[in-house]
Amino acid sequence: MRKISEHVSYKEGVHSNTAVRRGLINIPNADQVSCMQDIARLFFEPLREWVNGPIKVNSFFRGEPVNTAIGGSKNSQHMKGQAMDIDDTFGHKTNAEMFHYIKDNLDFDQLIWEFGTEHPNGNPNWIHISFVTHRKNRKRITIAETIDGKTRYRHISK
Repeated sequence: MRKISEHVSYKEGVHSNTAVRRGLINIPNADQVSCMQDIARLFFEPLREWVNGPIKVNSFFRGEPVNTAIGGSKNSQHMKGQAMDIDDTFGHKTNAEMFHYIKDNLDFDQLIWEFGTEHPNGNPNWIHISFVTHRKNRKRITIAETIDGKTRYRHISK
C-alpha cells in the first residue's frame, strides 16, 4: 500500500521515531488501515483543502508496543487508526487557526489543544484529532496542560 489518502502516504501514517529507535514493529491490520483511510479522507483532506497546503502528521497509527513505549493512553484511538496528531509547520495556518476551524466546521470525535500557550488566544504545540465512523462522533474538546509536572486534560465546552 502506498497511500492512505491523496495527501497521506502509508509510510507517513505508520512512521514512529520511537519505533525506529527501539526496533518496534508498527504495522496496522486491515481494520486499522480502514479507520486510517476514513479519518484521512473524511477529516484530514477537507482540513488540508482549507489550509491550502501541506500539514505535518506528527503521529498517526501507533501499535500497542509503540503506544506503550511513548506512555500513551491504554485506550488511545491512535492504536485503532482513528487519531492523528497534526502540526502546521509549513506556515499556511497556525495550529490555533486549525483548531478553531476544526471546532467550528468539521466533524470529529476528540479535539485536543496540546500544550503550547493558553487557549483560546494562544497557540497549541500541536493538535490531536480523532474521528470515527462506527458511531456518532462526540465532538469532545480538551486542553492538555502540564500541572505540577504531570499532564492533565481539561474538558471544555464547544
